[in-house]
Amino acid sequence: MDRSTFPGKSPVCQRLDYSGCLLMILLLLTMTSSLQSMAQGNLLLTPQRVVFEGSKRIEELNLANTGNDTARYLISLINLRMKEDGSFEEISAPDTGQSFADKWVRFFPRSVTLGPQESQTVKIQLTRPLAMEPGEYRSHIYFRAIPDQQPLGTSTTASDTSISVRLIPIFGISIPVIIRIGANATETSLTDLSVDWTKDTVPLLNMAFHRKGNMSVYGDVSVDLVSAQGHTTRIAQVKGVAVYTPNTLRRFRMQLRNSRGIDYHSGKLHVAYTTSSNAKPATIAEADLPLN
Repeated sequence: MDRSTFPGKSPVCQRLDYSGCLLMILLLLTMTSSLQSMAQGNLLLTPQRVVFEGSKRIEELNLANTGNDTARYLISLINLRMKEDGSFEEISAPDTGQSFADKWVRFFPRSVTLGPQESQTVKIQLTRPLAMEPGEYRSHIYFRAIPDQQPLGTSTTASDTSISVRLIPIFGISIPVIIRIGANATETSLTDLSVDWTKDTVPLLNMAFHRKGNMSVYGDVSVDLVSAQGHTTRIAQVKGVAVYTPNTLRRFRMQLRNSRGIDYHSGKLHVAYTTSSNAKPATIAEADLPLN
């Protein structure tokens, strides 16, 4: 999916010896992993992407706190690069063929405080579209969690006589804000299909998305097992897979269902990449993998 999370500042190591810093890193990784998932689970954000095209000028995001504690978020626009494996990293200057959307949109409010089970709307508006050149522009609206303030002198310490560690994790969720000007001339294909087995029990399907054109692509991936007799069984589906400009390649892996009656040694796998829509989805790309 194209929604991303970002851990914030690293902890402060008050005694910088090798063993102490190593322990600090292990503690940070453990805490970050668990709290990051909790932050995602407590903030329900819809829709999960914003696309301005045609005559559309305004979009509203609905935020809901599904947790039992008050949550506070600062809202900003950031710019991200998608890597070949689908992960993201923050950048300050666009790559060749990439255009940022941040100077063309504005939003309100710039921070929200949500009590338990409360919700709020954030409005995003497109500005000066007539001044924009044809193409696609993308930035990401970022909701950064503000941790609760603790009294001075309060700290979390590790039980090691050589160190004292204070952990201040900061988390956030981002979704893309995309502006499209002009006709969409993008084509997509699927190649390099193969199946790997993890511990001989879990089948994983590998594939490569090839994007060519002026716009990004976004859709759902479904996999059907077609038996030698022509019987079709849905064995996997992943929603919200994107290939953003300027990327021309994204490598992707998904887990397949492995249960009684599914035979991965005959027939074929049919992979379909389709538009995400409440209406009838349109096929973006498809490919087959014969099974022997």
